[in-house]
Amino acid sequence: MKKTDLLIGFFMGIIACILGTLGFLFLKMPKLVSVEGFHTIREQGIMGRLITLGAVINLLLFFILLKKNKDLMARGVVLATIVLAFVTLFLQ
Repeated sequence: MKKTDLLIGFFMGIIACILGTLGFLFLKMPKLVSVEGFHTIREQGIMGRLITLGAVINLLLFFILLKKNKDLMARGVVLATIVLAFVTLFLQ
């Protein structure tokens, strides 16, 4: 077991969340995928909700890693999800 697997899983979880958030924005609110849209999202106070929707992909990633017996990477994804939960709390 390598401890770097935990760090790799953490970054996989963060990147999956970012991609999930951007994917949701592209599908549902394409006007807001810009710098001005970012400011609009911050002003409306929905940044935390978008991060939460993006973090749903971490659930899928977690189960894929467990199926491939990458337990430390799966723990890293859980750690990333916990960190994102705290970030979401502070953005609200």
